[in-house]
Order: sequence, then structure tokens, then C-alpha cells
Amino acid sequence: MLEAFRILEEDKGIKKEDIIDAVVESLRSAYRRRYGQSDSVAIDFNEKTGDFTVYTVREVVDEVFDSRLEISLKDALAINSAYELGDKIKFEEAPAEFGRVAAQSAKQTIMEKMRKQTRAITYNTYKEHEQEIMSGTVERFDNRFIYVNLGSIEAQLSKQDQIPGEVFASHDRIEVYVYKVEDNPRGVNVFVSRSHPEMIKRLMEQEIPEVYDGTVEIMSVAREAGDRTKVAVRSHNPNVDAIGTIVGRGGANIKKITSKFHPARYDAKSDRMVPIEENIDVIEWVADPAEFIYNAIAPAEVDQVIFNQEDNKRALVVVPDNKLSLAIGRRGQNVRLAAHLTGFRIDIKSATEFEEMEAANELGGFAQEAEEILADAAVLETEVSAAEATDFDAAAEETVLETAGIESEVEELD
Repeated sequence: MLEAFRILEEDKGIKKEDIIDAVVESLRSAYRRRYGQSDSVAIDFNEKTGDFTVYTVREVVDEVFDSRLEISLKDALAINSAYELGDKIKFEEAPAEFGRVAAQSAKQTIMEKMRKQTRAITYNTYKEHEQEIMSGTVERFDNRFIYVNLGSIEAQLSKQDQIPGEVFASHDRIEVYVYKVEDNPRGVNVFVSRSHPEMIKRLMEQEIPEVYDGTVEIMSVAREAGDRTKVAVRSHNPNVDAIGTIVGRGGANIKKITSKFHPARYDAKSDRMVPIEENIDVIEWVADPAEFIYNAIAPAEVDQVIFNQEDNKRALVVVPDNKLSLAIGRRGQNVRLAAHLTGFRIDIKSATEFEEMEAANELGGFAQEAEEILADAAVLETEVSAAEATDFDAAAEETVLETAGIESEVEELD
């Protein structure tokens, strides 16, 4: 028995104490089935031999009303003359008397206890790896999931968590991001992803030492998996360039990250899937939301960013007319990623569209800040003009003085 306990503890990770508790509980249940109650049962476990002993405990009384719970003083004295009223006497039971049905019930109790314990261990093990990257082996497929073996459990990789165009075969080794671990009556479920934005962040922590030690911090990630990703970064060391560190020499660090994925896109000309590479844009994070949005809209130029006074998470971005398509991006991708990256709802307008909206008083909640920006621009223009005029007067005066000096020198020569 002790050897069996040792094997269960080593192979299944179930503690010996938990197994003993399960056996005791099952024997108590078997006793209850056999005798209709378990109030009088006592179960002892011998740590040296690994044996369980079942006893019926009876109290010494004057008059017996229930022979399963009580024993008369006369009968007790016949066993041992030292017994007195109120004493408890143990009578050993033969487990074989519980019957086959009771034994089966005991087995079921033990197995259920073991299943619960195993499930708890599995849940706690993978819960610790939540929001981390794990390596696994592709096991099988169905209409909903790719099942990835992570060791002691099959994780579920749904279609929306896959990268478009990626194809796997059974026994392929892949890396996945564990984003949710659930424990429900049907068992433990582990959900993994390869398209999750946080997977990019975790990969950068693995591949780039400055990210791992916190010198460079990844502030936010916006991703359309298999196509394009924007990453906002900042440096906590003035001597370390955040963007250069992430990109690496010749883009080496970015190539390490993108090599982990194998997206593909259908090519109508060749009528087949063509491998592509996920593009990663790295931008500088700044505390000023307007400047952050400026950076996020790159590579397009931005004329101004105006925030809505009625909704502080909404911004109007004005770009030059010839940069509107670039700012919006293919199928709206650039502005969509910028919105996810910054946390703002972003409306893109060309300079001409903005002027038309302003003339028609259609700016709504953006009107007040737009007026303030125009007023600030006017003040700045006035200050610049004044400064330029002052510089011009100073330059003219200097020219006059220089001319006067030259004329004086000529007169002296004459």
C-alpha cells in the first residue's frame, strides 16, 4: 500500500495525506452503506505497514437501546474488568463484510478524489503560466480548434487566435501565448493564441535583454496578426534609445520576432498562398496624448490633433490633403492600429475637409479646442513676425553703422 502511495505521489503529484484522506472517506462511506450510519465508526491508518483498520465504537451503558452504538456494562466487564460506564470500546470490523457493492463505492470515492486532486494540480500549474509563452506540440485538429499538447494537457487554439495563412501539421513544435485558464465541472481548459498582441510583447522580453530588465518598456501593442503591428516604447535610461534598441542593428531584433510567425496571403495571379512577413512599426511613447497620436499616425504627417471636449477619449487628426490615404492606411488599417495603440477614437480629416467643417460650424465637440489652437497659432505668428521685424531692424542698423564706418575710412584715406 505504501508503495502504491509513493507511485501516485510521484507520477500524479497527489500527496500521500490526500490519498489517505480519500481512502478513509471511502471506508466510512462503505461502512455507512453496510450499517446505515457512520457515527460509530473509527478508522486507523498504520504509518509503518500501510494498513487501514476499521472499528465500530460502542459506549458502555446500563441499558442498550442500539447494539451498533452501545454495549452493556455486563458485557463490557466480561471483556475487561476495568471498563466503566461511559467508556468507549473499539470492535474491529472485517472490511470484507462490507460487500462487493460497498467496495466498488469505496473505489469510486477514491477515484473521484484523485480526479479532483489531479485537476486542481493541473489548473494551478497552468494558471501560473497565464499571460506567458509556452512551447507545445500540435496534436490534432477539428472544425473549431487546433489542439496543442503543453505537457499534461491539450490547449485549445481557436480560429480567431490563429494567424491567417499559417498551416501546421501533427507533431509540429510551436510557441503559443496562454491567455486564459479555466476550471469548470468538465475539467480544466487552457486557451492559447498566436495572434494576441501580448505575444509580441512577451517575445520581445525573451529576445531583447533591455526589455527583459526593464530598461526599455513596452507601453502598448496594437496588432493585426500576420499583417502589421504597432509597438509603443519608452526608455528609462536617457543613454538608451528605445526605438533603436527594439529594432536592433539592421533590424535584427525585429527579424527575430517576425521569424516566429509564418503568415501567408492568397495570390490571385498564381492561385496559391504566398508567404508574407508581419510588419512591426516601433514608435516612441510620450505622456502628451497629442504627441503620442502624432507618433502613432506615422508614417503620415499630421497638421494638428484636436480633442473632443464632450468625449475626452476622442480625437480629430488633421493631415495634409495629399497624406490622407497614407494616414488612413489600407482598408483603414493605419488609423485603426493607431486608435488601439493610443486608446483614443481617432477621426482622420484632410486639411480641406477640416476647413469646410469649420466654415459650416460642424466641428461639434471639437470646436472649442480648434478655436484655441487657431488663437494660439495667431499669437505665435504675431510673436514670430515681431521677432523677425526686430531682427530686421537690428540688421538694418548694423548695416548702416558698417556703411558709416566704411565712408569714414574712405575720407581718412583721401
